[in-house]
Amino acid sequence: MPHPPHPRALVMAPRKRIALIAHDNRKGDLLEWAVHNRDTLARHALSATGTTGALLARELGLPITRYRSGPLGGDQQIGAAIVEGALDFVVFFTDPLAPHPHDVDVKALLRIAVVYNVPIACNRATADFLLTSALMDVAYTRRVELPEPSELGLPPEFPHSRDAREPAWTASLQESAW
Repeated sequence: MPHPPHPRALVMAPRKRIALIAHDNRKGDLLEWAVHNRDTLARHALSATGTTGALLARELGLPITRYRSGPLGGDQQIGAAIVEGALDFVVFFTDPLAPHPHDVDVKALLRIAVVYNVPIACNRATADFLLTSALMDVAYTRRVELPEPSELGLPPEFPHSRDAREPAWTASLQESAW
């Protein structure tokens, strides 16, 4: 019989680690939003994909960790950073009306954000709500549930111990009381 998911708690520090991403047709919107919110963003650790990161660094004058361009693996790198516990939330101004050759990567990133309970804003209104939240500048405990491998349809030989299936950051996690 499979075990229930393991609820965990990941504490997000007051200085959040924020990924900023925008599809080509939305880069101007993200840039305008970021310039408007520069003072708030300056209190946090920022990262971004490819061209978006270059534009933001130039306009904001803030340090920004840059990943590859989305179609060249940047969305996957952001997803991996979420899994490793290296990001606290994502602002991703998407263009849902335009076709994207890396659409499967975008969907995978969104799925990973949901699985790891990472706040993700896909439009300006949601980004405004996140950035102005009372939780923005305080520590926040985020609940993360990691399912058993069998619940994911993995083969029986897949390691079943917690240590073998949990990401590296779980050493800093504490059992959740939830």
